[in-house]
This record gives sequence, structure tokens and C-alpha cells, in this order.
Amino acid sequence: MNINEIAIEKHKEYNGKIEVISRVKINNRDDLSWAYTPGVAAPCLEIEKDESLAFDLTRKNNLVAVITDGSAVLGLGDIGASAAMPVMEGKCALFKEFADVDAFPICIDSRDTDEIVRTVELIAKSFGGINLEDISAPRCFEIEKRLKEKLSIPVFHDDQHGTAIVVGAALFNAARLAEKKLEDMTVVINGAGAAGIAVGKLLLNMGIGNLIMVDIKGIICEGDELSPVHEEMSKITNKNHLHGKLVDALKNADAFIGVSKPNLVTAEMVKSMSEKSIVFAMANPTPEIMPDIAKEAGAFIVGTGRSDFPNQINNVLAFPGVFKGALSVRAKDITEKMKLAAAKALAESVGDKLNINFILPDAFDRSVATQVAKAVALAAE
Repeated sequence: MNINEIAIEKHKEYNGKIEVISRVKINNRDDLSWAYTPGVAAPCLEIEKDESLAFDLTRKNNLVAVITDGSAVLGLGDIGASAAMPVMEGKCALFKEFADVDAFPICIDSRDTDEIVRTVELIAKSFGGINLEDISAPRCFEIEKRLKEKLSIPVFHDDQHGTAIVVGAALFNAARLAEKKLEDMTVVINGAGAAGIAVGKLLLNMGIGNLIMVDIKGIICEGDELSPVHEEMSKITNKNHLHGKLVDALKNADAFIGVSKPNLVTAEMVKSMSEKSIVFAMANPTPEIMPDIAKEAGAFIVGTGRSDFPNQINNVLAFPGVFKGALSVRAKDITEKMKLAAAKALAESVGDKLNINFILPDAFDRSVATQVAKAVALAAE
């Protein structure tokens, strides 16, 4: 069987990838009395007097809501809330496996921004953090922004910020191996949606010298007719006011980051880049350029989103540790400083194994989430 057939069989076999398990044993009347009525009234009344005690007296301290509307699921697009459930269950399983964070999938059957924001706002008292997932742009920006303003717990859109953290870590290490200073580098991002913009903002916070963003219409440049989100980015990118297409942006560029579509980058484009060029082609399942072609064209380091090539750029390296760290100190937000700390910790976790085919730790290295969590907690404090 191929992987799709195996996945169907496994999902039927397990009938769901997560479950709720009681942390307490209820074997007699005494257990029932303290865990439920009448004893449970006492912690309820304590929380009524001081709402922050919910973090001490309930599982809120380690519980994340994984929220989607099913409008931008993986590479599948707008498949709806019900069809998004297997992905959200998988995300929750990853939270538990890699960081021992409990997570619960909530699939909202709406495309209305106000309705989604209000729904999350109404259920937020049950959770210590909100992970937004697979919500299409540009609504995802507005939803995250408004929830951050309304809620006193961390709100994190993983498609944006998880991607940005892992790309940032990969670029830290790739630049080190290429002996390039971040402030001297020109980096091109192809794909100016949710992930591309978040990656761009983090790279600028890292100190990248010149960032050029490219969308389907070409290079984003200040003064052109742009969407509000792209207009904002145009003011802090493309400092030489370059115009043209991707092929023009890549000439003499030090790094390419693709969060777009398959086969958009040619060998000739890679050849036009600077010496020791860095190529992160992350379109899935088919990257913007295949690694062997990029290498043959002269790329020094190549990364993709796939597990069957070296240097997989995978969000699972970021979000479990980010939430574990934020929850551990009861952070009310996940700030740019915390994201940058996560990227640096992730880069450093490679240690002396660092080489051109190993710029990020293995996805199954269980120590990574702990290292990221410590850095995030310290930055939060």
C-alpha cells in the first residue's frame, strides 16, 4: 500500500488519534466526593474569587485549543471544518508527544472573521493558549490580531510564526556555515502570504540586510498598488526599490526562501545567485526546485519541507516548545522577542553536528522542545 492507503487504514484502526484520559482515579465514594460533588464546589469558589487560580486548580495551565476553519488545510486548500479534523487531531498528538502539552481540536464551521473571533473569545476561559491553524490569508492576520487584543493568553498562528521560527533557525546556521553575516545578506522570499510575511518579519528582527519579497505579481516595492498587508511590508523591505519578477530578485541574492508553488525556480536562477547560496524550497509536496537540481546549479545549502531530503524545515521543531515555554510562565502573549529566542535556541540545539546537510535538529529529537521552551520562558519573563 502507498502512504495514502496506509493513512486511511490507520485512521480507521485507531478511530481518532487523540483521547481524553482522566488524571485521577475515581474508585470509591471519597474519590467521587472530592473530584466531583460536593467537594468540587470549593475550588470553584476559589476561582470565582481569583480567576488566576484556574491555572493552579484546573488543567488550564497545560491545555491549548487548536483552532481552524478548514479554509487552508496543508496543501489541500479550503476543504471545510469536518475534513480538517484529521489534521487538527494530528497537531494535538504532536503537542502531546513532543512537549507533553495537552491540546484539543476545535473546527469552526464559518468563514466569517467576526464569528470566528467571537467563538474563540467565548471558549478561551478553558484554555491556557490558542493555536490558530490552517486559516486562509488575509483573514488569518485579522483573526490573530483581534484575538491578541481581546485575550490574556497566548495566541499563535503556527502557519505564520512556527514556520518563521524554523526558517530563522535554519538561516542562522546556514549563514554560519556559508561564513556570511546576516547584515550583509540579501534574502528573497517567494510567496507573500501568511507564512511568507511572518518569515520576513522575523528575518528582519534577526538583522537581515536586505529582504526582497515576491508574490504572484512580482517583486513587492513601496509606491506600487498593493494590499494593506503588502503595503506595510513594502516600507521595510526591498531597500533598493527593485522591480521585476522572481528571476530579477534572485540575481546576486544570498538566500532564497520559497513558501509558494512547485517548480518556480530554475537552475539558471540558482546560478545567478551569489557564491555559497542558500536555497530553502519549502513548497509541499513538490518544492520550488528539487534539491539535486539546486545543488548541481551551485547551491551551497538546500532545505525543503520534506522528510526524504536533508535539512527538513518542519514546524514540529518549534510550536511544541514555544507553547511549553509560554505556558510554564503563564505568558499572556507570544512576542517577537520570544519567537527570536526560540529560533536562536533551535539553531543552537544542533550543536557540533552542524554541517551543510544538518542545519536543523532531527524532528524526533525530544530534547529540542525542552531547549526551545527554556529560551521562550526566559524571554517571556
